Amino acid sequence: MSVSSDSIADWIVLLSAPGIGSRTATRLLERYGTPRAVADASHRDLAAAGISPEAIAALKQPDAAALERTLAWADQPDAFVLTLTDARYPPLLAEIPDAPLLLYVRGDPKLLAEPQIAVVGSRNPTPSGLEITRDFARRLAADGLLITSGLALGVDGAAHAGALETGRTIAVLGTGPDLVYPATHRDLARRVAERGALVSEFPPGQGPSARNFPRRNRIISGLSVGVLVTEAALKSGSLITARFALEQGRDVFAVPGSIRNPLSRGSHALIRDGAKLVEDPGEILLELAPMLRNLLSACPGEASAAPDEYRAAAGRGRTAALDADYRALLDAMGFDPVAPDELIAGTGRSAREVSSMLLVLELEGHVSSAPGGRFCRLGS
Repeated sequence: MSVSSDSIADWIVLLSAPGIGSRTATRLLERYGTPRAVADASHRDLAAAGISPEAIAALKQPDAAALERTLAWADQPDAFVLTLTDARYPPLLAEIPDAPLLLYVRGDPKLLAEPQIAVVGSRNPTPSGLEITRDFARRLAADGLLITSGLALGVDGAAHAGALETGRTIAVLGTGPDLVYPATHRDLARRVAERGALVSEFPPGQGPSARNFPRRNRIISGLSVGVLVTEAALKSGSLITARFALEQGRDVFAVPGSIRNPLSRGSHALIRDGAKLVEDPGEILLELAPMLRNLLSACPGEASAAPDEYRAAAGRGRTAALDADYRALLDAMGFDPVAPDELIAGTGRSAREVSSMLLVLELEGHVSSAPGGRFCRLGS
């Protein structure tokens, strides 16, 4: 078991009380300081703070069996419980409104702080939608991004499976960390835990509930630098995730489809509302390059999910020798701001290759990003 310095039992008791969610708990912590201080406050003080009699009773006399069950889960070697005050708590998630105060993690908790892109979509996608999802996830994971999704049927499962072919993935659950929903994804969940992480804000024993999944979706987008919707109907949980992403200041990407496919209408609606239309994973990397550069440069020693060339570039100076391919790309840039599309056309390289090379060159200090998504060459 690995927990933060505060008593994990106190945190569990606080967040298990009926009617006390993240926002109410945050207000109480601002008033009293610690979970233990909240539980020790008088009935009169808690009532004056707007806490119901049922919640006060749960704070004073918590469910011992439920608490013991949660602590027993946390005592496993690959189980981690992170509070908002834990240094391992993912920094991007901590920035969102209503951030979960407690995260149950199975797998590697360090991965939660690394660059992620959420991939979401329909639970009943077309064969083409599944193929596109798996291809995008496979290629983005190969380029160093962790793929984050919700372990649901359809697009979510394809995203996790594609990512596991070339990299790592994070699954955010709408159940407790000890349960898998749907049950058909048990083997997939096992592989995700071994190569990535399972994450939940719900305690062990918490089964699936309709109200849990929108809460899960805000965590999916909150962990990620952007959200990709590959195929979705107009009314779907994927669009809820995209809405959360926009509210959280994240980029939203959507793959277009046939106008005759009802599962393309959600993506098309997002594009009309300002989501970025993408047809190739490289376009996502190009769009996210400035943010990825900042994230990787901030902690180059911990960016273990990034490709070797990214990590090496983060620690090298501008004097690093460039191989012929990178020199040719610099020569193609000239000395005026240039758009990635011009480089793709001028060099014959794919969007994925150009985006990866530009990110490395930017980390090394050979180019810099300019307004309008363009890049400028620096020096000779």
